[in-house]
Amino acid sequence: MHQSITRRLGETAAASHVEQVSAFTFALYMYFLIGFFLHISSRVPIYGSIRPTLVLVIALVTLLFLQRDRLKGWTQEPIMQAMLAFLLYLAVSLPFVEWQGSVIRYNLSEFVKAVVFLFFTVLIVDSEKRLKIFLVVFIGCQIIRVLEPLYLHLTTGYWGSRTYLGGGEFSARLAGAPSDVINPNELGFVIATVIPFLHYLVWPGRFWAKLFYLAVLPALLYALILTQSRGAFLALLVVAWMIFRKSNRKVMLIVAAIAIAIAGWNVMSPQQKDRYLSLVGESQTSNTDSAEGRLRGMVLEFELAMNRPLVGHGLGTTPEAKTHMFGKKRAAHNFYAEILIETGLIGFVFFMRFLFRVYRKLKDNSRSFRESEHDVSLTFYDNLNKALIAVFWMYVVYSTNYWGLSQYYWYLFAGLVIVFSVRLKEKRQVSSGSEEREGAGVFTHKFALARRVASGRRL
Repeated sequence: MHQSITRRLGETAAASHVEQVSAFTFALYMYFLIGFFLHISSRVPIYGSIRPTLVLVIALVTLLFLQRDRLKGWTQEPIMQAMLAFLLYLAVSLPFVEWQGSVIRYNLSEFVKAVVFLFFTVLIVDSEKRLKIFLVVFIGCQIIRVLEPLYLHLTTGYWGSRTYLGGGEFSARLAGAPSDVINPNELGFVIATVIPFLHYLVWPGRFWAKLFYLAVLPALLYALILTQSRGAFLALLVVAWMIFRKSNRKVMLIVAAIAIAIAGWNVMSPQQKDRYLSLVGESQTSNTDSAEGRLRGMVLEFELAMNRPLVGHGLGTTPEAKTHMFGKKRAAHNFYAEILIETGLIGFVFFMRFLFRVYRKLKDNSRSFRESEHDVSLTFYDNLNKALIAVFWMYVVYSTNYWGLSQYYWYLFAGLVIVFSVRLKEKRQVSSGSEEREGAGVFTHKFALARRVASGRRL
């Protein structure tokens, strides 16, 4: 029996041991994240002239190829299989889309720069320590992207964007910093993304972590007001609902929400109030017209998708398709319509299959946490899973007002879900091994006592 327990412990240790890629590869990926999100190439023109994103992607691919013996089993992950099937479909359907030349010359590189986040995250973030570093880098970069334009606004009056009100009048809106490329809606998207991570990963921490949370959250919410992004406001409501739904302190959250709402309303300008009221039809100005226009535009995008319903117009060709149909070159205003326009009904099914597998992974993890809710060693993973679920549903809702097939966010999120699930499985194996080791120790001690009693020795 003792040998059986020892053998099982050895199997558990072997199962939990994963050969990692080099520390240099991981450090280079973290640098890649920082450069991508903080737009270092825009801040340092000479550095930008060497096309650092392309250089770093090639370097990381080369490093992973040289360490390919350490990258085993990743193609067996269901989420990765779904994405590989989607990529295969894009390759096979390319000759049948409407604008193959535009896909290859202009749009393929943008899609590749987005989808690599999935592969790099899965293959490089291969330990719990690296997962935590990855989260610090990602969350930190998003906070900087929000606080930088807010600081410029408070100190220099910077806005970055404006929206047309009619009659020759405009309303200023906060966008990304001058070195950033995000418009007000995208800045609002960043804010709605980072808040769940702060709430579940920072707030439960020590005293200094709580102080950081209480200092940063009001700034993020104020920046969201300045963006006047109605889509981001709805996304934040989704996040708030998910947090409220999972909380054991609902009364406290209701009181906090009321206080935040009152404070936010008092700091809004009349124009900002009018824009947010247009969501419920209480505005009688151009803000209501723009909200209705956005809905009409979404309907037209779905109609455009039906011009080539099976395989679509081609990856990244939504602006080109809208130019031919409407005479205006505009990006998609709906992620789901964008998929239909560019990849057709077949591609839509493949991509929804990918997203469904991401959701199913999160749901399976939630079920396993309910079965081991008293295991304190899994607190970090439980909190991270809650944050990921909130972000997932926020992405699902916000995608009705946002494009994303050649944007990074779904791919990085899916990679994070896979890494989280793998690390959680390893953690459970280690915990199980510890319990068996403890049981084996008790068994050995009792067996030794029995032998000593049987031999007549004094205890």
